[in-house]
Amino acid sequence: MKLLHTSDWHLGKVLKGQSRMEEQVAVLREIVEIAEREQPDLVLVAGDVYDTTAPSAETEKIAVRALSALRRHAEAVVVVAGNHDHGPRLDALRTWAEGAGVTLRGLIGRPEDHVVTGTARSGEAWRLAALPFVSQRYAVRASEMFELTAAEASATYADHVARLLATLTAEFGDGAETINLATAHLTVVGAKTGGGERDAHTIEAYSVPATVFPSSVHYVALGHLHRRQQVPGPCPVHYSGSPYAVDFGEEENRPSVSIVELTARSAPRVTPEPIGAAVPLRTIRGTLADLARLAVDPEAWLRVYVKEPARAGLKEDVLALFPRALEVRVEVEAGTVAKERARGATVRSPRELFADYLLHSGVSDPAVAALFNEIYDEVVTA
Repeated sequence: MKLLHTSDWHLGKVLKGQSRMEEQVAVLREIVEIAEREQPDLVLVAGDVYDTTAPSAETEKIAVRALSALRRHAEAVVVVAGNHDHGPRLDALRTWAEGAGVTLRGLIGRPEDHVVTGTARSGEAWRLAALPFVSQRYAVRASEMFELTAAEASATYADHVARLLATLTAEFGDGAETINLATAHLTVVGAKTGGGERDAHTIEAYSVPATVFPSSVHYVALGHLHRRQQVPGPCPVHYSGSPYAVDFGEEENRPSVSIVELTARSAPRVTPEPIGAAVPLRTIRGTLADLARLAVDPEAWLRVYVKEPARAGLKEDVLALFPRALEVRVEVEAGTVAKERARGATVRSPRELFADYLLHSGVSDPAVAALFNEIYDEVVTA
């Protein structure tokens, strides 16, 4: 059996005010091309299809077209919601999805609704436990749907997820010739974050041990962390990573999707397929002179740290060098301010205090100080 594992598309993502829709469309087009070449039996999209819970109509249209295109080259496509997705909104598309041969799971429902089955082109039967993202608050409600006791309902988030997965995989031990799969959107203990994930949903309270997945599962396809990686566990547990760098914290990641080949009797062979359409993100530092000497990919989006005193026109000077700089920050040299501040602010004039403020802020622009003095004189005279 062959499957294509991808996640964390974050369609509609805007970076520092810059739309990335063109890049996202190109990335999805490349994923579809990979599917056309590989002809997988199953495509798994492990959450965060969208970047926000209220995507634009254009963004939803792009997602629907991409999923439809993937279905043309795969026997089945399964999508679970991530923490950035709106589960009910994703489930609202299920009527379309079922007609198109795409399985969507936005919210936790009945246990049997989250076990998807199929047959590979080779004749191998497979079954999939499909678990969308479950918030800590919703975990108790989900547990109630699975008829857990009051004591179980007061357990930790990890305990809830473990019980949900135990219910979904209860039959996985039966049938030695069936390929058992699981997909979910969550943080597994020991995995490395990619740098652009939402912190509130990757902290310890939302982390689960890899042992929530039983050894009877042949492959676990995860989303949520944007770095491609395998996590040690009782079965093969993998993150595909995001197919492009979502934020500057991910600039060292290598965007890809995973092609997985496996049988019920052999370990999966996981091959990363790099995404060439992903636009690189880079952070550069230095004085203007240092920056002018750097060789930078002209297609990359940049974050620039300038090691010079702040002044009017500094940002414009940086943008003249790097038109694709989305963020320009001034790095203030520490150590020069303490001596000035020790002079006792209570006996200093407003002009001196403002000069101290400029120094503390790393601003070296006589025009700003002159403007303050002019305004101060007008106020005092009035």
